[in-house]
Amino acid sequence: MSKTKQEIILNDVTVSDAGAEGMAIVKHEGMVIFVPFVVPGDVIDLKIIKKKKNYAEGRVLALKQPSPLRVETVCPHFGLCGGCKWQTLRYESQLQYKQQQVQDNLERLGHVDTSGMRPICGSDNIYYYRNKLEFTCSNKRWRNEGETLPDDDPGAVGFHAPTVFDKAIPIEHCALQRDPSNRIRLAVRDYAFSHGLPLYDIRNHSGYLRNIVIRCTTTGEWMVIVIVAEERPEWLMPLMEHLKETFPEITSLLYIVNGKFNDTYNDLEVHCYHGQPYITEEMPRYGGGSPLRFRIHPKSFYQTNSEQAYRLYSFVAEFADLQGDETVYDLYTGTGTIAQFVAESCKKVVGIEYVEDAIADARENAANNGLQNCTFYAGDMAKVFTEAFVSQNGRPDVVITDPPRAGMHEKVVQQLLAVSPQRIVYVSCNPATQARDLELLSEKYAVSSLQPVDMFPHTQHVENVALLLLKEEK
Repeated sequence: MSKTKQEIILNDVTVSDAGAEGMAIVKHEGMVIFVPFVVPGDVIDLKIIKKKKNYAEGRVLALKQPSPLRVETVCPHFGLCGGCKWQTLRYESQLQYKQQQVQDNLERLGHVDTSGMRPICGSDNIYYYRNKLEFTCSNKRWRNEGETLPDDDPGAVGFHAPTVFDKAIPIEHCALQRDPSNRIRLAVRDYAFSHGLPLYDIRNHSGYLRNIVIRCTTTGEWMVIVIVAEERPEWLMPLMEHLKETFPEITSLLYIVNGKFNDTYNDLEVHCYHGQPYITEEMPRYGGGSPLRFRIHPKSFYQTNSEQAYRLYSFVAEFADLQGDETVYDLYTGTGTIAQFVAESCKKVVGIEYVEDAIADARENAANNGLQNCTFYAGDMAKVFTEAFVSQNGRPDVVITDPPRAGMHEKVVQQLLAVSPQRIVYVSCNPATQARDLELLSEKYAVSSLQPVDMFPHTQHVENVALLLLKEEK
């Protein structure tokens, strides 16, 4: 170890484990150091860049000896972008660490018996699997170490730099979404540069081009949303026409004018320049027959990995074990995809979701799919899911819940305990908050089965489906 007044450098240390947020772990003299872009078994030189009381953060200076778990990366931006920190770890090992992450969280935080955990369900496609990507347009381009940018540098179209909010990393090729996604993004960038359209300055709230959202479906439909900062039709309309003529694959070409100080657009009007104001995805029905069809509008949520979504929902349906006469509640139903997936296996489904636009989509899609036994309500879950609501809609035999990363509100958990359905199928994208909720539910429920599912290869994120069975009263 070498040490100067301002820096600590550790030489020839071995990465011991995978850690939180896609980091890896180095242990040195009782200190835990989190390091990105390395894998367990790597021997590295590293520099401490941040030191806290109980841990430190480091940056790799040199890879001295590669781990047997290391593989070559596909993305040319690996190590800079930060979106796929595990890309250099072989996929079989990614799955092992994700399963371990679920198990550790459930056992340590929720005191859950994980003996019923199945092997994690991996993704057949580990590249080009995303059906949605959002890109930022920034007049400030991320500068690599030692790089000098010209004073008139126009900026970059890509992803936000991991450590700063006002700079973008220029992305030439992203390996997460199939073509023509990359070509569309680069076409917008090249048009902006050649026609003098200024990219947005998020710090000073100036400039014009803000974001590009690209969505696609397995049926071959493409949606492109161009988001600009102000009404400038003399700039926007030629750009939209250029995209329309250059990419006949685009079936839904939209734009949004966002003059706010943040990038959210759920409260803004969407304008359709060309094609339909939505794209349509298909998913096989659980019981067979013609596929379910879901219209996806610009603000609609749909699972980002379409093929894995079918597997995830199949596990939900399996755990629900519906016989045809049950009343099912689908909490946090979103656009009602899970509700419609199980609808033909039960008497009726009642879905609840906070976002009104999502409920409108759910109702429209259920009607288009010929499902007459689905009812959807919009509102705050803790306020809607009450005893009066249950009296009105019938006591559920099965509850499916798929909350956001924060998990369920404590009032929702208490209402579940009060209603006491025979089965609860809990889908989670955050094993830590799921563990917390499972411990609260353990008052009346036992965890019977667990099924981790990898929806996002090369990231630390993992979904987990838990089956809870009502305990027999003594």
